[in-house]
Amino acid sequence: MSAEDSLSELHALADSAGADVIDRQMQIREKADSAFLIGPGKVDEIAGLVQGYEIDVVIFDHELSPTQLRNLERKFGVRVLDRTQLILDIFASRARTREGQLQVELAQLQYLLPRLSGKGTSLSGQGGGIGTRGPGETKLETDRRRIRGRISQLERSIEAVRGTRGTQRRKRQSVPLQTIALVGYTNAGKSTLFNRLTGAGVVADARMFATLDPTVRTLPLPSKRKVLLSDTVGFIRNLPTTLVKAFRATLEEVTEAALLVHVVDGSSTSSDSAMEHVESVLNEIGANETPRLIVWNKSDAPGYGMAPAGAVATSAAAGVGVEELLMRMEAALPGQSLIQMRLRISAGDGAAINRVHEHTRILSKEVVDDHYEMEVEATAAAARDLAQYRHLRYDPV
Repeated sequence: MSAEDSLSELHALADSAGADVIDRQMQIREKADSAFLIGPGKVDEIAGLVQGYEIDVVIFDHELSPTQLRNLERKFGVRVLDRTQLILDIFASRARTREGQLQVELAQLQYLLPRLSGKGTSLSGQGGGIGTRGPGETKLETDRRRIRGRISQLERSIEAVRGTRGTQRRKRQSVPLQTIALVGYTNAGKSTLFNRLTGAGVVADARMFATLDPTVRTLPLPSKRKVLLSDTVGFIRNLPTTLVKAFRATLEEVTEAALLVHVVDGSSTSSDSAMEHVESVLNEIGANETPRLIVWNKSDAPGYGMAPAGAVATSAAAGVGVEELLMRMEAALPGQSLIQMRLRISAGDGAAINRVHEHTRILSKEVVDDHYEMEVEATAAAARDLAQYRHLRYDPV
């Protein structure tokens, strides 16, 4: 990803957090300044912009050290955030479930604790504005020990949630349904695709990280086989380590999946870079061996590029390519070969006919005397269930 693309992404993040972006600045240096990250001349230039435009917050696209953060705030006289703090702030505003809120608060406290020195009398405020959402106002010296205690408490609570999620996952696994997880860079269209496939009402809009909490729905495939489809949090370049650790329980939905459907914004100029960053996070959480299916999404958007070999071209918003995607998802599932068989069922046996329609893919159907004779594709489990209706005389040799 180029520096300009990275800055554009920061712009989108700031917009998602509710900021009105007034100006963008870029500086190329051989090495970062230890005191300010940027050079003293650029510091003075930005300070002038802050004063002239009455800017409330300055956001850097790099992680700032505690010293750099303190020096910049003194120079600018306004709140200064780095990329990690901005992402944490967005997560704080998006988390809806208790689990998500716990995970975000833990990530914020772990990130901010070493940066308390020099932050004045508060860790963060409850008021409005970018970078102020989170664990609440906390006095520096008197509450440092309490913050560490709160971190320990949050870690215990999240472990308990993780145990509950594990129990729920085991219950799902007791039913012979495989899980397919949608993964991808934030704003690639995962939630739109999830809604298109399942009819769910997951929030899907142009804001980055519009949804954080994972959603699981049953999805019927073309053969009538059912799987579980999971929508997960979008990844992003330099996703804060604190968030990767805090969202471990959520990301286990990815590591337990039988198939990962990697959704890519095919209209983005940074699609290759975004794919690399997603793969990096997948490797980090131990999902590097899980089978992949690439979805080249947003085929109706300006700038859409040619899909790479093996990828499925789609527009989740318009419903283009969805049928092909479902067939490719089924074909890519490991260890789930289909059995072709011919069935002969009495026309009056409504229950058996319903089972065929629900659990198999019907290739052909004809009426012979008072029976239905059907050519179907079925999973091994469905084939066993319908074995008594198998019409052996017509089975292929």
